[in-house]
Amino acid sequence: MSLREEFPIELYNTLTRTKEKFEPQHEGHVGMYVCGPTVYNDVHLGNVRTFLSFDVINRYFRYLGYKVRYVRNITDVGHLENDADEGEDKIAKKARLEELEPMQVVQQYTNGFHSVLEEFNLLPPDIEPTATGHIIEQIEWVKTLLEKGLAYEVNGSVYFDVTKYNESHDYGKLSNRKIEELMDSGRMLDSQDEKRNKIDFAIWKNASPAHIMRWPSPWGDGFPGWHLECSVMSTKYLGETFDIHGGGMDLVFPHHECEIAQSVGCKGHDPAKYWLHTNMLTVEGQKMSKSLGNSFLPHELFTGNHPLLDRGYPPMVVRFFMLQSHYSSTLDFSNEALGAAERGYKRLMEGFKTARQLEYTPGAVDTAFDTEVNAQIDAIFKNLSDDFNTAKALASLFDLTSVINNLKTGNKKTGALSKPTFERLITHYTGIITDVLGLKSEQESNSHLLDGTLDVLINLRTDAKRQKNYALADQIRDDLKRIGITLKDGKDGTEYSID
Repeated sequence: MSLREEFPIELYNTLTRTKEKFEPQHEGHVGMYVCGPTVYNDVHLGNVRTFLSFDVINRYFRYLGYKVRYVRNITDVGHLENDADEGEDKIAKKARLEELEPMQVVQQYTNGFHSVLEEFNLLPPDIEPTATGHIIEQIEWVKTLLEKGLAYEVNGSVYFDVTKYNESHDYGKLSNRKIEELMDSGRMLDSQDEKRNKIDFAIWKNASPAHIMRWPSPWGDGFPGWHLECSVMSTKYLGETFDIHGGGMDLVFPHHECEIAQSVGCKGHDPAKYWLHTNMLTVEGQKMSKSLGNSFLPHELFTGNHPLLDRGYPPMVVRFFMLQSHYSSTLDFSNEALGAAERGYKRLMEGFKTARQLEYTPGAVDTAFDTEVNAQIDAIFKNLSDDFNTAKALASLFDLTSVINNLKTGNKKTGALSKPTFERLITHYTGIITDVLGLKSEQESNSHLLDGTLDVLINLRTDAKRQKNYALADQIRDDLKRIGITLKDGKDGTEYSID
């Protein structure tokens, strides 16, 4: 039996508001689209949490043996300053203020986005399309929606007619909102004279003479609406109906709601079967936001260069910290929580290092112990298959860390496990940590340099002891201890650990 058959996935579907068994469109394959960033500014931690969550989901599907096509877009045009089709394009505004070509802004912040995600050890998506690379396809969608009577053109802009759509469909089904309430709530739009109803949304916007980003269309020079791009790119690369559409919970309405309406209007059916959404970040119980002064960027978190931080925390510690909460729950930042995460991360990575060094010696199998270890391995998979619950999976990994440590110290002999169980333990304990949770040693990227440098120092210390220069040997040991590296002398030589 394959892993995916043994541990079937259940996930919470925002669309149905229930947890459902995952049944892919095509057996053994997963098509997943996640809304990427609008690249006009530095990526913030809320973005990172969303993309990190879907990184784990992507990794887990692959670990179970699925073939995944993971698409995550780059929004490089069409996202206006608010969701009411008003204001400047965010990228065009940034370009105007900094006196840059818009694509310079796009490239700068796309590079920065990739760099930050690399720090957090996220796998790149299989396809990373851009909105500007799909203008022709978006124009074709607008034409189709006009032909079907679900859109109308005014002064070079084209709007989706939500009221018309709702005559035969259910606008608001994803966010659980009623069209009557939406019509009655909120302020009147400045562009109300153009729209038939204030809840209608732009799928193509007329570009004013001063607007930098513009393309020719049947309705005049303009640019696509923000919601339209994701409908076009997701279905182009994953098919008219695909498995999973994801993003932050702030995208449920209006962005994802509008995506569904466009896709149903243009193609006749919902684009995705399962909709997954990550929750927000808070800082000591308050929503993280620039206006409250409690928002910090990833590099500030790494360096500790922020008034709310006692010190900096390495990217892998922050990744571990984020994994300690379920993706759909609120994640609260505090110095105490980050400090605790650092201790947990170090304990887990020490267990990982130990597991890779263990060797099996046949002996008398302890059946009860063997059964217990298999049950603990199963628990990790069951927790991850239960809506990708990394928090519970980590708890199960720490149970196995105790087993690993007992095997190292000799409290339990490796031979107390059957050889298949021992191999299963090492394979999945290390595999889940690295291949699914995406954790690695903070020193791993420069491990060859670190190992080489420490080998030189350890050899110098060994020579000093051989020559009875104990003062020098002790000085090397103590100096390394001061910078967080502990030397451990044993019968097989000297080992080191990072404190």
